[in-house]
Amino acid sequence: MGWLRSGRSRDVVVVRETSPLTTRPTDTATLQEAHRSSVPAPVRAASEWSWRLILIVIGVTLVVAGLVWLKTVVVPVLVATLLASLLAPLTGWLCRRFRFPRVLAVLTTLVGVIAVVGGLVTLAGSSIADGFPALRDQATAGFDDALAWLSSGPLRLDEATLSSWVDQLQEQLSSNSEAIVSGALSLTTSAGHIAAGALIALFCLFFFLLEGRRIWTWVVGLFPRVARARIDGAGLRGWISLGTYARTQILVAFVDGIGIGLFAWLLGVPLPVPLGILVFVGAFIPIIGALVTGSVAVAVALVDGGILTAVLMLAAVLFVQQVEGNLLQPLLMSQALRLHPVAVLLAVATGTLVGGIVGALFAVPLIAVANTAIKYLNGKDPIPDRLKGEFEELTRRWQQT
Repeated sequence: MGWLRSGRSRDVVVVRETSPLTTRPTDTATLQEAHRSSVPAPVRAASEWSWRLILIVIGVTLVVAGLVWLKTVVVPVLVATLLASLLAPLTGWLCRRFRFPRVLAVLTTLVGVIAVVGGLVTLAGSSIADGFPALRDQATAGFDDALAWLSSGPLRLDEATLSSWVDQLQEQLSSNSEAIVSGALSLTTSAGHIAAGALIALFCLFFFLLEGRRIWTWVVGLFPRVARARIDGAGLRGWISLGTYARTQILVAFVDGIGIGLFAWLLGVPLPVPLGILVFVGAFIPIIGALVTGSVAVAVALVDGGILTAVLMLAAVLFVQQVEGNLLQPLLMSQALRLHPVAVLLAVATGTLVGGIVGALFAVPLIAVANTAIKYLNGKDPIPDRLKGEFEELTRRWQQT
């Protein structure tokens, strides 16, 4: 009891019995923060970007696969869209200049297009029918000359060996006759698909020219209300870009076809008109289209006139390509649509890999439209100032609803 007398006190420790959860609290946020701190920030950012990119790639792949599966319908719609962007100014001009009703202007435009295409096909067909027999005879004579050169030239191949090679070639053709027949049947099926696609494209083209704005307004209305004005603005600018691209490409293709066809005529190469039309069609695939179709003219020149004529024809094709790439494209293509040649080449290669010739045809216009739309959405409006007021007036309706 001495401690009471001395005035000192003893600390009394009160121990409370509590649950383990109270004495050892588990802070979820703290644990997550500790886990995040154990992973370096660059690795964490890379992983977050990786799974997002994987989802984007999967989504794009599914969309592309669906479009390829529905190509019988999708391709005609794309063709109609491209033609509508090209022909819409003509339809508008008929309405303004001659006071045509909208329906009459659209019908006049379609009849004119069909007449032009039919005239080109008829002209090419008649030229081929007139010149192909002579070209076939020249090709046969050239083949005989090649066999004679193999026999009497530096290789000194005997006639028995050459005859055996020719016999083997004929046997291969005979043995593969079933494959040739099946290929002809598949060609008939493809012709049926082409006819159906042509009807779909013509039908869609009529309504795109007649009430394209109304159709696009319905599409924009499917998006959330807050995004409609910006989507409409991006679509309008993409439409202008598509029309500019189509008009530029058709002018470039016309120059390519006329140039190569004219050089073929000057060199005395057979079938200059069909060759020019072939180059005109192929030039719609940028960079490589006119070059590939121009190689057909070089092959015809080789068969008809020999190596010298073929070399001159090749020089003419390369000259026309240089004029296109260094003069026409920079002069006609606006700054908003100007794409780097590497981007164009990669787009054409990717489109060819995914969709063949059709993919190569539509790859660059899709890239051009996407480039313009993305620039607008990022705050860099690429269209001329004279069109901005009109587009703002068209998109103001979404701000009022």
